[in-house]
Parts: sequence; structure tokens; C-alpha cells
Amino acid sequence: MEVLRTPDERFAALPGFTWAPKYVQQGDLRMHYLDEGPQDAAVIALCLHGEPTWAYLYRKMIPVFTAAGLRVVAPDFFGFGRSDKPVDDGWYTFERHRESMRAFVDALDLRDILLVCQDWGGLIGLTLPLAYEGAAGPQRFTRLLVMNTALGTGTVTEGFKAWRAYCNANPDLAVGKLMKRGTPQLSDAEAAAYDLPFPDVRYKAGVRAFPNLVPDREDAPGAAISREAAQFWRERWQGESFIAIGMQDPVLGPAAMRSLHNLIRGCPPPMEVAKGGHFVQEWGAPIAEAALRHFGLAR
Repeated sequence: MEVLRTPDERFAALPGFTWAPKYVQQGDLRMHYLDEGPQDAAVIALCLHGEPTWAYLYRKMIPVFTAAGLRVVAPDFFGFGRSDKPVDDGWYTFERHRESMRAFVDALDLRDILLVCQDWGGLIGLTLPLAYEGAAGPQRFTRLLVMNTALGTGTVTEGFKAWRAYCNANPDLAVGKLMKRGTPQLSDAEAAAYDLPFPDVRYKAGVRAFPNLVPDREDAPGAAISREAAQFWRERWQGESFIAIGMQDPVLGPAAMRSLHNLIRGCPPPMEVAKGGHFVQEWGAPIAEAALRHFGLAR
């Protein structure tokens, strides 16, 4: 298997992002993550990014969490950010991404987790608690902060189909331009930070694969576990929840998020971010502050 690793020097100057990289090995692949705040914190914010971003997306939320005394762990999926990037598009599967995140949680022995997720961070992350149901010992997942995402139960919207078609027509997706278009307040340097993981088209197999991995029929890979997850969040979830909606998201905006909200047991009314787009973490500091107040974790 051919694997690419983005040269470290490309990440030498990242605006608003000064945290040191950390790595964990999974077989022959190296996964990057951030690990900030006190190691003995009572609550760990596990921040999962989506397509086509990386942990850089959480730079406006991380300081809010750490200032409240939380430990923040933010990994990059394989194929993204500073994590290794297999070059074969076919290497990437729903289950492989899910298993790599489960293995990551186990490797760091993360517990009392506030799951913070958006986009593919939610498609994968919202299925993770199922892996620990009935396990002995302290609870792994105790809180949820969910932003523009969905569960891949086997149906997709017309907006998503248009997005997938666009990605398939642009195999060398211009990531920075996409981010700038959807998040106009980004500076040129910030938009460029989203391009840094991908020196050329060979590094973008993960970017190309993700849109085609969203379960779009009942028997698609990932659909069954996503339906199980929907039942879990509706019937068995015992933790606290908070939901924020980027109201300008054309793909996973208000309608999709209100459907997800209705699935989450005990979830309070959503926070609506009026100007927020799909990558709503770019409006993330007020979201993090509101969530911490809701959870009683604000200082």
C-alpha cells in the first residue's frame, strides 16, 4: 500500500494555531492529533472534523474549552490534515474510518467524553458510543455537542447529491477556495491552511472518497450501524446534549439538523447561528461558550 505523509514544513506557519502535533500509530499508519489542556481533566472534549477539513477547524473552540479546564483531543482522520494518506481511493471505507476512531479512543483511554462533531465527524462519531454500550468501567461518552451533520441511515438529500456530484467532477478539489466560499470571513492565510495537507492531487484520495462513502441506500456500508445509532440516541442516550445549527448551510442546514435534533433524547432547543455556514466551527467560540454554560462547565 502506498502511503503519503505531508511534509511537516508545510505546517510551519498556521494562523491562530500554535499547538504542537502529537501522533499515535495504528499498524503502518500514523494518526495526528492535538492534546491540549490538563491531562487529568474531569471532562475530555473529543473534537471530530469532517470533509475536507482537519483539526485546524477547531482552533476557535479549543481555547474556550481549555480555559474552562477541559482537556481537548482533536484527531485528523486518515487522509486528512497531518495524518497519513493512503493513495488508493478504495482504501477508504466507512467501517475503516469508524474503526480507526474507536482504536484512537482506546489507545488514549479517553473517558467522560464530550463528543464534539460536525459533518463526517458526526457521521462517524455519532456511531461510536455503540462500541462501548454495556462495557464495564466508567462511561466513555457523557456529553454531546453536535453541529451541522447527520446520521447515514441510507437516505440522502438532493443538496448532498449535488455536493457529491461536484466533488466527483473535481477530483483535485480546491479545498482552500471551497472553505473561503463557504466561510467568507476567512483570511487568505486561513483559507490556505486548509490547502496545506494536500501538496498535490495524489494526497486527496481521502477527500475524494468521503462524499461517496455517505450511505445512500439501506444496504450501503455504514447504514445499518447508523440506524442502530439513531435508535441509541432516541431511546438509550443518558447524557447531556447541545446542538448548534449553522443556518446558512445549504446541505446540512436547518431542516436536516432539526430532524437530527428530534432523534436525540432530551436535547434542548438548538442554538441557531444566523450567519453560520456548513463549517460552523469557524463561528465556534460562542458555540463552545454556550455549550459549556449548558453543561455547567463554564468558569
